This record gives sequence, C-alpha cells and structure tokens, in this order.
Amino acid sequence: MSKEKKQANLKGDAKEFSVIKYPLTTEKSVRLMESENKLVFIVDRNASKYSVKQAVEAMFKVKVTNVNTVILPSGEKKAYVSLSPETPAMDVATQLGLL
Repeated sequence: MSKEKKQANLKGDAKEFSVIKYPLTTEKSVRLMESENKLVFIVDRNASKYSVKQAVEAMFKVKVTNVNTVILPSGEKKAYVSLSPETPAMDVATQLGLL
C-alpha cells in the first residue's frame, strides 16, 4: 500500500498532524507573515501541496490561497502557505504561540 493510501486512511486530526510537522520561526518567516500574509511550515517529505493546503485549512479554520514547497539540503520539506486577505497570518501565528 502506498504512503498516500496509508495517509488517506487516517482519521481527522491525525491526518493533519502527519502532514504538518511544525511551524518555522525564523526572521524570514516572521517577515513573510507581516508583509506577504504567509506562514511557513516544515512538512512531511511525501506531502503534496494539496495535502498541505487541506491540513492547514482543517487545523486553523482559514482559507489558503497558495502553497509553495521547497526541499532543503537537509532533506526536510518547507511549505510557504499564503492565506487569504481576510485572515491575517499574524492571528494564526498568535494562536500557535509563535508571536
């Protein structure tokens, strides 16, 4: 059974938490929160952009407009998640305890 099928069999919150590992809090990520309304997460290496979008929308009850991903030299996958203008990224970061 492929990893996607295994992931699809998980129930509710377990699926979201298997996709998103943790939020990234660097100077650049805070600047992106303030200027471009984006959040930055380290996600599972096998996660697709669509699964990251679904996980963020389910976990934080926000509207995601775009997801960009990059695989780091360390082997981790970083996701830049753009939120809709109605939902400030700073509010979500405050919920997470980042700010």
